[in-house]
Amino acid sequence: MRPPLPQSLLRSPVAHRALHDVARGRPENSRAAIRAAIAAGYAIEIDLQLSSDGCPMVFHDDDLDRLTDERGPVRARTCAELRQIPLKGGDGEGIPDLAEVLDLVAGQVPLLIEVKDQDGQMGRNVGALEAAAVKVLDGYQGDIALMSFNPHSVAELARLAPGIARGIVTSAYVPDEWPELPRAVCHDLRNIPDFERSEACFISHEASDLSRPRVQGLRDAGVPVLCWTITSPSEEAEARALADNVTFEGYLSPLPT
Repeated sequence: MRPPLPQSLLRSPVAHRALHDVARGRPENSRAAIRAAIAAGYAIEIDLQLSSDGCPMVFHDDDLDRLTDERGPVRARTCAELRQIPLKGGDGEGIPDLAEVLDLVAGQVPLLIEVKDQDGQMGRNVGALEAAAVKVLDGYQGDIALMSFNPHSVAELARLAPGIARGIVTSAYVPDEWPELPRAVCHDLRNIPDFERSEACFISHEASDLSRPRVQGLRDAGVPVLCWTITSPSEEAEARALADNVTFEGYLSPLPT
């Protein structure tokens, strides 16, 4: 079963890690950034990491160092502990979990949910975060789609939640920009070889690489192509010639009329 990407995720620009702006007290993936995106009417992209007790947390990085004053892996802390760790640049609110974010969004705008790679090298050591996310999503009534850079994760999502749209986050995979990955893995993933096997229904591709023939070939075949991460109106204008929607940050993308 390969469900289509909700049309709402093709209409409304997608706020990257929600509508974050630290100068306005809205850290990335924070409740404040999510509330701002809802108020503006944007679709919202969020990221998931796993707590030590199996809870999907809305947080981008593997570790706490960049986004909080704590140190160490996210996966070394419980959900309750992570919820008490304030995000830098915010109003003191801690890291939200997925269940709370779903309650906050409540179908008002679509959600694009990235399941972060837990294997470390885009390998097969996946499953726990995918299962935890699908469990929390069960019964949610709003428009959602799931995605991951790791095609094994996307295939696992297809197995666990065949009724939810899922896609692969794709990239030019320039080896120097992916030092954690062997060059052979970069060269393999660059060609998006797992699109059919993973039962993906869309991709979200690196904006600077949208002209790649493989990407445009998928689009010509009717596969929706989103892109990441647009940071200005001029970049958006260029991207929209080659992609069906944008994921943006640092400015306000125009909403459809």
